Amino acid sequence: MSRIGKKNILLPDKVSVIIKDHTVTVRGPKGELSRIFPDSINVGLATKHLHITQTIISKKSNQLHGLSRTMLYNMVNGVSSGFTKSLEIQGVGYRSQMEGKSLILNLGYSHPVKIDPPEGIIITVENNVNINIMGIDKELVGEVAANIRSIRSPEPYKGKGVRYSNEYVQRKVGKAGKGK
Repeated sequence: MSRIGKKNILLPDKVSVIIKDHTVTVRGPKGELSRIFPDSINVGLATKHLHITQTIISKKSNQLHGLSRTMLYNMVNGVSSGFTKSLEIQGVGYRSQMEGKSLILNLGYSHPVKIDPPEGIIITVENNVNINIMGIDKELVGEVAANIRSIRSPEPYKGKGVRYSNEYVQRKVGKAGKGK
């Protein structure tokens, strides 16, 4: 049994949960999220908290126990406060800008790269080099941030590219010149 799966999830004020069969819907001030949980996982609702139990004890349900609790916690946290990922662009001439809801990236390619955010994701740009991705679904926010980063991931020699705000890029030593 998972240690994480045993922990209860406290429900903040203004957050409501509806459980129907194995579908859990969480509503809050920021929006609504819904997810279908496996048959081996049972979600229970008490007065001010949620708890997750296993209906079948097997290796697979043990693996899903902690994962299901974490996904449910992220749903509750997302509809109450939301999630944010921050990216920064480093490199001479690299910049970003917003055009309507679309993000335009100039990252040294022969053409600008245009990214249309999926529904539920808000992208903002500060100082042409700082990009903030906000939304209520942690999985989707992380996926959009990873896709933007993969367009020009940081290279190890000069550190140019798109990186997470708290990311450390380990540098390599460049090619040594010929000695006499």
